[in-house]
Amino acid sequence: MNLPEIHEFLGCPTPAAWVTAALADQETLLIDHKNNEFKAASTAMALMAKYSTHLDLINFMSRLAREELVHHEQVLRIMKRRRIDLIPVSASRYASGLRKLVRSHEPQKLADTLVVGAFIEARSCERFEALVPHLDEELGKFYGGLLKSESRHYQGYLKLAYQYGETQDVDRTIQKVRAAERELIESTDVEFRFHSGVPA
Repeated sequence: MNLPEIHEFLGCPTPAAWVTAALADQETLLIDHKNNEFKAASTAMALMAKYSTHLDLINFMSRLAREELVHHEQVLRIMKRRRIDLIPVSASRYASGLRKLVRSHEPQKLADTLVVGAFIEARSCERFEALVPHLDEELGKFYGGLLKSESRHYQGYLKLAYQYGETQDVDRTIQKVRAAERELIESTDVEFRFHSGVPA
């Protein structure tokens, strides 16, 4: 796990106002976190289906999907212990905002998708790190444990982006996505979510 590398990769740190909002609404934090773990597994399986001849991608995504589903189940258990009901929570604008940058033609589409995946995993890791010092023992230990896997997922996505894309093109995509990601994180959001911006 190399958090300095992740801080360097991201365009900005999580704003303190987001951390304050997360601590004040841990039920929504956990529900949205659970949803995100499921979506991460679904995305990995969709990539396996779409790029069925890319052996290294399939191997990585298969492991990632299993790991994300384990995390999904772990969050569900924590929610059950805390008597947090399963209620529908809308997705934040974060992932959809980043995916707007993905080009529609191959092989750039795959490389762009993998870069976006790397940013989502890196931001998740950075948010867990920002939260851990302020959480109760159970949740702090759980989120602290997730730091390592999210860091590994970020590195895996980025490695595959360079493997399936052209180096200079991937570098340019990273710069473009970094700027958009920073805007999403630092701008105002009306709803609190795991990947939302600054609470309105």
